[in-house]
Amino acid sequence: MHLFTPLTLRGVTLRNRIAVSPMCQYSSTDGLADDWHLVHLGSRAVGGAGLVLTEAAAVTPDGRISPQDLGLWGDQHVAPLARVTRFIRAHGAVAGIQLAHAGRKASTYRPWDGTGAVTPAAGGWLPVWGPDDRPFTDGYPVPTALTPAGLHGVVKAFGEAARRSVEAGFELIEIHAAHGYLIHEFLSPLSNQRTDAYGGSFENRTRLAREVVGAVRAAVPERFPVIMRVSCSDWTPGGWDVEQTIELARQVGPLGIDLFDCSSGGNVPRATIPVGPGYQTDFAAKVRLGADLPTGAVGMITDAAQADHVIRTQQADMVFIARELLRDPYWPLHAARQLGHEGPWPPQYERAKLR
Repeated sequence: MHLFTPLTLRGVTLRNRIAVSPMCQYSSTDGLADDWHLVHLGSRAVGGAGLVLTEAAAVTPDGRISPQDLGLWGDQHVAPLARVTRFIRAHGAVAGIQLAHAGRKASTYRPWDGTGAVTPAAGGWLPVWGPDDRPFTDGYPVPTALTPAGLHGVVKAFGEAARRSVEAGFELIEIHAAHGYLIHEFLSPLSNQRTDAYGGSFENRTRLAREVVGAVRAAVPERFPVIMRVSCSDWTPGGWDVEQTIELARQVGPLGIDLFDCSSGGNVPRATIPVGPGYQTDFAAKVRLGADLPTGAVGMITDAAQADHVIRTQQADMVFIARELLRDPYWPLHAARQLGHEGPWPPQYERAKLR
């Protein structure tokens, strides 16, 4: 098994084990995909990735991180996304979408416009929602705690967005339960101080995650893979950690999760994170072993030999590449050549292929 060994998840086979990690583009109007998304995602399919995932697509308008986020809360979003998925599939990659709700980190500026809350007068919105009424940090919106009825609406929205994902031609869904967004906020005792059935015990804090998995799984065909991105650590004492992640994976695997995408952080401001090459790979290895579930490794994986080593040593079943694929959309083609494999060069580019 190596980086260019195909991987089958349910009824879908990826041509290799390289995924384009979800990366927010903050380039939508009213949640709609446009030419930027076609070119951005399409070029990574041409570049040889096995799985091309969209950025976080909000399941409700008030679940966007920024006013410019991608969305899938309405039927109007299906056709523009279908244009993107057709191109991705035509070039041999699997099209996946990450479904998300930003929770208390909603209605904030996209990075190049500033930080903190966007007011309704500037195109933001209120309320934003969270497990309780504590903001992420100073300058962020003060959330309103979701009621049980509100939580039911969130779960329903995930299911409806999953249905639209199938209509748009996606072949895989990733549920975003990481980086301090809504599901992660419920998982972590640092951000969830509820005293009802959605707070307190581990069983209660993971309830929303399990309900979302059930709604998404019920909305897609049996052959359709559903994966989950989780922050395996808050990097803060008393927070969410890898042991709880393993137990969550044991819970949601039987509910229909086919792979755990193992990231970390994002829930606590100013956490001390030991960022470095492959710094999160050990999480993928521990979850893979502890939960007997396929995993993906992500985080400063930039070198072909490094990525191949992760797969060959069975630390993870996939690598999710982010910034390196922003720098070089054709990284998979170059990696194949470096590792002695035949890359999926498009015929239009064959004349430039180094032999």
